[in-house]
Amino acid sequence: MFETTLVLIGVVAVGLIGFGATIVTGRLVAAIGLGTLLLGLVMGVPTGFWYHVILYRTLAARMPLPRKWWVSPADLHRHLTDAERRRIKPWYRIGGVGFVLSVVGGLAAIGGLLLGR
Repeated sequence: MFETTLVLIGVVAVGLIGFGATIVTGRLVAAIGLGTLLLGLVMGVPTGFWYHVILYRTLAARMPLPRKWWVSPADLHRHLTDAERRRIKPWYRIGGVGFVLSVVGGLAAIGGLLLGR
């Protein structure tokens, strides 16, 4: 019985993939990728900027910051107190999610354009 179920799941999966391939075109993948890229930029740029502002304001009053501190700001988290970490954590995470969405959306858009060729 278990083997029969596995075979049926495999047949249904192959059928759904075949059906999906007829619906999903290169243009659709590119459009979804561009939408995801735009969502990531809209979400990540302002929150990432605000994260850097809060981190700078918090640490600049206490210590001299390295010249290019903004290139790798996560290294400076060790100088934060627990309360300060809790304050910047949402901005840090949302900015990171926006960055990942931007990268994934850009790659999907490129893949969709290549698929359309």
